[in-house]
Amino acid sequence: MGYGEVVDAASSTKADIVRGIRACRFYVYLLPTFVLLGVFCFYPPILGFLGSFYEWNGANVKIWNGLDNFAKMAHDKVLIASIGNLIKLATFTLITSITVPLLAAELIFNLRSLRAKYWYRVLLVAPMVVPGMVTLLLWQFIYDPNVGLLNAVLGVFNVPAQRWLNDPHLALYCLMFMAFPFVGGITVLIYLAGLNSIGQEVFDAAKIDGARFWQRFFRIDVPLVMGQIKLLLILSIIGVLKGYGAQLILTDGGPGYSTMVPGLHMYHQAFEFDHLGYACALGLALFLVIITLTYLSMKIRKPETE
Repeated sequence: MGYGEVVDAASSTKADIVRGIRACRFYVYLLPTFVLLGVFCFYPPILGFLGSFYEWNGANVKIWNGLDNFAKMAHDKVLIASIGNLIKLATFTLITSITVPLLAAELIFNLRSLRAKYWYRVLLVAPMVVPGMVTLLLWQFIYDPNVGLLNAVLGVFNVPAQRWLNDPHLALYCLMFMAFPFVGGITVLIYLAGLNSIGQEVFDAAKIDGARFWQRFFRIDVPLVMGQIKLLLILSIIGVLKGYGAQLILTDGGPGYSTMVPGLHMYHQAFEFDHLGYACALGLALFLVIITLTYLSMKIRKPETE
């Protein structure tokens, strides 16, 4: 080997070392992110999974009870009542969160004025900047049985005041109606993006064939935005199954158990009754249900144009 070859080999080795050091530097930069993800995103679920097999009150002492926490669910009357409430809430939420925004997006998409389209999009997005807690407190004022806005409006028409959130027959329906007018900004924007991605030649062909509005809507628009529908269906399922913020703030699951949902029942078991082991089991069961329903939603026939 000549002197030049030795120098070239040394230079190549040095370059490889420098590239390796630079590559390691980026991994070092990412290390804090992975540590934080491990501590706050991965460790709690693992701890919850393990805790579901113990009788645990949050202290250091854990008593192994195998599948007893899961067997207990079959005899938990509060949980059974909460599942019934969740089915009603989920059915209503899924229907309204999928259909109403799609109709709103279709109407906006068919506006001729670009300025009108722009301002409608702004109006839909504007409520998203309002904190969720502010929205809940506003609805709490609307439903207040004494000084609430809704009873004040009914009083103008000589309709008797209602207890709303304090009435076990009305409370759950009041929570459902809190999403009114059911056109969440991001949902409509997702549908609009899907409609805008459809080629103009498709609409021109439908117009030449004499397709009316509803014919075009069901035969062209809906099939071609099926990808967006599937996405929003999955997000809605996850949101409604794990959500309990409105119940916690406004009713705490009452009156009675008329607005109780599994997520809030899990919260009560963990932080009010110190049954952390049972709460972990409830959380694990809820996680498995969400994963199963999400998987089934993803198995919806995938359109060729998606």
